[in-house]
Amino acid sequence: MVSATRRELEEIFRAALRAVDPAAAVARAVSPVGGRLRIAGALLPSGMRCVVVAAGKAAAPMAAAFTDRAGDRIRAGVAITKDGHGRPLARLALREAGHPLPDARSEAAGAEALALAASARPDEALVVLLSGGASALLGCPQPGLDLAELRETTALLLGAGADIDELNCIRKHLTRVSGGRLATGTPAGVVIVLAISDVPGDDLATLASGPCAADATTFADAIGVLRRRGVLERAPARVRRHLEAGAAGDRDESVKPGDPALARVRSALLASNRDALGAARVAARARGLEPLVVTARLRGEARVAGQRLAVLARSLPSGPPRLLLAGGETTVTVRGHGRGGRAQELALAAALELAEDARVALLAAGTDGSDGPTAAAGAYADGGTLARGAAAGVEAGRALADNDAHRFFTREGGCFVTGPTGTNVMDLVLVRVADGP
Repeated sequence: MVSATRRELEEIFRAALRAVDPAAAVARAVSPVGGRLRIAGALLPSGMRCVVVAAGKAAAPMAAAFTDRAGDRIRAGVAITKDGHGRPLARLALREAGHPLPDARSEAAGAEALALAASARPDEALVVLLSGGASALLGCPQPGLDLAELRETTALLLGAGADIDELNCIRKHLTRVSGGRLATGTPAGVVIVLAISDVPGDDLATLASGPCAADATTFADAIGVLRRRGVLERAPARVRRHLEAGAAGDRDESVKPGDPALARVRSALLASNRDALGAARVAARARGLEPLVVTARLRGEARVAGQRLAVLARSLPSGPPRLLLAGGETTVTVRGHGRGGRAQELALAAALELAEDARVALLAAGTDGSDGPTAAAGAYADGGTLARGAAAGVEAGRALADNDAHRFFTREGGCFVTGPTGTNVMDLVLVRVADGP
């Protein structure tokens, strides 16, 4: 039976999701004006048609909203999303592909996106609808590399706890779409990017590995990432040779700041984690809670973040009921053999700090509805979590050591399952602190 506290936190989480609904965000940004189309404040010339590339976990709802607004101004288009996140679309082809590791469908989708962009004419607009997850979904290796090598390198970095900046640095130097290449590969008269951000700081050069943005990183930086994460010698030999050749000047670099081809690009941020945090604050106040945003840039190891948030909550003095809010994206360094995701691992680490504390409860979840390779969005934890786990035959400390948070919360009952939400603005952590000592 779901407790009143858990129900309250889940309601606040869903209120945050509504604030970053991608279809509503696109509908606000796009409107027909007479025979013309206004996109994020820019009025396209009369008669200008659009070629559309939508990619990411929110690609389907973004594409549906854009087609509703643009109608027959769309000449061609494709929407590329994660398995289970698609929906039927008018005017655009739908492709589902592998995430977080690219698969053969990702390779084909990346090639299709490049070909579609290349087909745009100078009197047309290339409209790119971007959301988190697009890097893997457009995972088309550069010449001389194959998909298996790209997958192996990505898996090594994910297992080593690489953060999004490090992953994207590698992708920009191993794949064909990222690092500004989609924008430089089109003859379209204008390139318009509408983005739902799932990256810290909402940097469009980081979102989806920046297919339409300049990249300040280099081949040498990519080698540094592999070395820093301790996986350089385990990376595929052809990947190492490719990066070394690039560092020596024998491969084309990603698109750099100041490239004249990027002068055609117009970008607009439609929704981000900050919007979700803002909506959570409003929802908390409506429920009599005093909200406090601890950070909008939650990063680092998930277990460390969970422990610190729990310690902070327990250290608060007596006062009115409060809701601590944190948004961002942590990482997990895989040391064990279990299953879980960063939100569940964060919640499990917090549970170990909250043992028998009746004042504090926490909900950590991914706004896309998926946490790692599991069907859960995240997990709920409170002072009774460890006891419930023990009664169900699972021990929290052992589960954390084995990166097995999903099995623990499945048995204990704390798994939070939403299914695909249609949006993706990183993770939210909601920590409720009751009144009294």
